[in-house]
Amino acid sequence: MNLRRLFAIVTKELRQMRRDRITLAMIVGIPVMQLVLFGYAINLNLRGLDTGIADQSNTAASRALVMDMVATGVIAPTVSATSPQALMESLRRGEISIGVVIPPDFERRRFEGREAVQVLVDGSDTVVQSAAVQLAQLPLNPQPTHNLRSGSGVGQAAPGQVSVVSFYNPQRRSAINIVPGLIGVILTMTMVLFTGVAIVRERERGNMELLIATPLSSSELMIGKVLPYAAIGLIQTSVILVLGVWLFDVPIRGSLIDVYLAAVLLILANLTLGLLISTKAQSQFQAMQMTFFVFLPSILLSGFMFPFAGMPRIVQWLAEVLPLTHFLRLIRGIMLRGAGLLELWPDVLALLAFIAVMMTLAISRFRKRLD
Repeated sequence: MNLRRLFAIVTKELRQMRRDRITLAMIVGIPVMQLVLFGYAINLNLRGLDTGIADQSNTAASRALVMDMVATGVIAPTVSATSPQALMESLRRGEISIGVVIPPDFERRRFEGREAVQVLVDGSDTVVQSAAVQLAQLPLNPQPTHNLRSGSGVGQAAPGQVSVVSFYNPQRRSAINIVPGLIGVILTMTMVLFTGVAIVRERERGNMELLIATPLSSSELMIGKVLPYAAIGLIQTSVILVLGVWLFDVPIRGSLIDVYLAAVLLILANLTLGLLISTKAQSQFQAMQMTFFVFLPSILLSGFMFPFAGMPRIVQWLAEVLPLTHFLRLIRGIMLRGAGLLELWPDVLALLAFIAVMMTLAISRFRKRLD
């Protein structure tokens, strides 16, 4: 082995790597991103869950109880309701994760040691169920003026009880929560990757000159690239739904049409993102690298693997940019809670806006390449 020739090859590879800015960014970016995400953004201890309060008693003791629940840090009241039915509707629409019902005879129930408070939980997320159990540990001392946080009992009566009622997944089966999310994860991985290499492949195979010579406009070419993969995405969605219902008994409580419309929104969002990547990448390998750079944050920050409510506020804002975050809310709301697509309109609008922005940028960048 000639060391001088070996050194020449090593030097050549290092220089080529230095010129490849995308690869250089991946070398530094992936370790930094994973360190920040796992060390700072991911937190399994849920705090500040959106909560609805239905205080039908409206006494000093009931208000003190709500304050004690808020003091645990688990809940953050965002909705005020007058009845348990109103809280159920908010749960179904995904506006809240937890509902607290304090009945009109709260004082009497406390003194009699009966069930005095109900905590309604969106059980489609098993992590939220576990966090809600902490609220059931609060003591309901029968002395009305007693500070619940002190933990010392006064009086002869037994303390009342806080019960947790789980909806949509009372058996706490993980598959019911994971399978709908897998639709989004698989579509994100495949759709971005398929279209990420679409334009680059045409260039590497020498077909770009032929496409430029055709009367196709940039918009027609981009949309023509997207539509076949959209059909593939719908086939993948159907396969996951059939297997999820057959193998894991995952319910579809909402409209099947709404399920497919939500899938179409995610498919188009990922395809347009992939097209934008393909206009930036210089090779298919670069396109795959960039796809991975997008896929990793989507998995970690969307709420699929780790609870969304446990992330710092600034990370939650970043996650709102990712299509998978909004799709998970849509698909779980439709399949598990029976919500309608129109009831989940904020996430629908977010996906539509993402599609419009990504498609505009992709067409604009491709037009510049034709100049």
